[in-house]
Amino acid sequence: MDVKIKEKIRESVKTLPSLSGVYLFRDSGNRVIYVGKAKNLKKRVSSYFSKRKFDNNKLRVLVRQIRKVDHIVVETESDALLLENNLIKEYRPRYNVLLKDDKSFPYICIKKEPFPRVFSTRNPIKDGSSYYGPYTSAYMVRTILDLIKQLYPLRNCNYHLSNENIDSGKFKVCLEYHLGNCKGPCVGKQESEDYENNIQQIKNILKGNIRGVQDFLKERMKTQAKEFAYEEAQKTKEKLETIEKYQSKSTIVNPSIRDLDVISFVDNPKYAVSNYIKVVNGAVVQSQTMEMKKVMAENKTDLLALVIAEIRSREFTFSNEIVVPFLPEVDIPGVKFVIPFKGDKKRLIDLSTRNALYYLKEKEKILSAGKTASKAERILEKAMTDLRLQNKPYHIECFDNSNIQGTNPVSACVVFRNALPSKKEYRHYNIRSVTGPDDYSSMKEVITRRYRRMVDEKASLPQLIVVDGGKAQLGAAVNAISELGLTRDIRIIAIAKKLEEIYFPDDPVPLYLDKTSETLRLIQHLRNEAHRFSLVFHRQKRSAGFTRSVLLSVPGLGNKTIEKLYSEFKTYERIRDVGFEELSSVIGRTRAKALTDYFRRSEPQ
Repeated sequence: MDVKIKEKIRESVKTLPSLSGVYLFRDSGNRVIYVGKAKNLKKRVSSYFSKRKFDNNKLRVLVRQIRKVDHIVVETESDALLLENNLIKEYRPRYNVLLKDDKSFPYICIKKEPFPRVFSTRNPIKDGSSYYGPYTSAYMVRTILDLIKQLYPLRNCNYHLSNENIDSGKFKVCLEYHLGNCKGPCVGKQESEDYENNIQQIKNILKGNIRGVQDFLKERMKTQAKEFAYEEAQKTKEKLETIEKYQSKSTIVNPSIRDLDVISFVDNPKYAVSNYIKVVNGAVVQSQTMEMKKVMAENKTDLLALVIAEIRSREFTFSNEIVVPFLPEVDIPGVKFVIPFKGDKKRLIDLSTRNALYYLKEKEKILSAGKTASKAERILEKAMTDLRLQNKPYHIECFDNSNIQGTNPVSACVVFRNALPSKKEYRHYNIRSVTGPDDYSSMKEVITRRYRRMVDEKASLPQLIVVDGGKAQLGAAVNAISELGLTRDIRIIAIAKKLEEIYFPDDPVPLYLDKTSETLRLIQHLRNEAHRFSLVFHRQKRSAGFTRSVLLSVPGLGNKTIEKLYSEFKTYERIRDVGFEELSSVIGRTRAKALTDYFRRSEPQ
């Protein structure tokens, strides 16, 4: 893949939301070559374009062909799984495992017949029956049906239980009746009204109204536990957990909806965005987002009409029903516009609107990033002029030392790229070769260690180094860079705090920048950030040093024992809070007893 194309895709991936959804990879001909689902879209798609090498050759070939990444945000992981399944069947992408048996997800059916049966099926039929699902877990379906069977005795025979057949005595009760699993409607032992009441309650459960069922199972579990039937109580608990996770409605596949188009609309002062969702046979099979740049503050009803006309001509869709957020200024013969306020179609327009909103947010992020980049270029251009540099300082590093009367000397290095902090590159340093408050030697040691390692690792060097201090600190840094042979590669300056003087090597006269100068603000930001980062590390070291010195006062504890404790438990608080047995396993029972006795004596009375 071309480096520029790869970088462009990486930039677009940065704006993806960290939400559940489905992503589609397209090639140079705009063909979908791969469909995948993700719990976190941004993290999952980013992994394809990381610097790691793929072990799978097929995956390497796939990544090289990617030219565009589309995505659809959904509510749940189950919806993502269902949508992925739909899109694979619709597009048949080259790099997906095709579902050759066309296996679909299971539904629960309440059959349209006298004394309706309730059963699972993978093939919904448009015969007036009620279908609930689809479910991504067959175990979930079995659990729900088992629960329904326990709560509501229903028939499972295939008899046609018309009034004539029942009255004629055509049927006899079966074993299910004698076991108590059926009330015998086939012989008139259960009234149709009573059976229908049970069916209505079952429909409520399948629609998600499960509070009563949960209460029933909780009481049942408590009763079983009181009677010491722990195995049965555990099974009831597992059913309860399954039911609590249960969601009956799917936005992505819903057999109660047939064929329709869903078109949402969102806008800001500059752009309008519409998301189009195509539903065929109750399943979402396509999603597409369009943007329009406003020219003269156009009316949103006119813009939505333009979008509808464009989509129907481009996608060759002829659905007789279009779900919209508001009525457009257009009349299409034979087409009905629907503005839903609740129910399944409302869920679909909400899904479409959510995707349009995310697209608009991504657009705003990209525009904002462009503005930030142009601002950074302006600042770096000014800094290059003010600081007499040969190149723009895209990469700047700043150093600050910290110690109190020579104790716990540390240093910090902060890194700015494109005039902004790159915090993942910040580094702390313990001063090794210097004793006492020698700020200059400390600076030389840290500069030497930092850039010797960068040279050894062949890392890119900064264009500018800023040291916090005056001429002396600057001289120490210059000596370190000179000894490494990097004088021509890196420019060094120092900033003195009192008058914000900028010092250059071999120039006794400092530079005074205007207080409102963007260059001065950048250097001050570097200096303040380095000072903050250094102080944080110094406080941590002092705190750790204090707690270690406290532990040395415990009889039987020496430096090696304390090192063991910190290696195992990491912090003083953790050492204090763990029990005697855990301490004994690390330092032995005698030392552990002395330590726990010390902590007990130290507790406030």
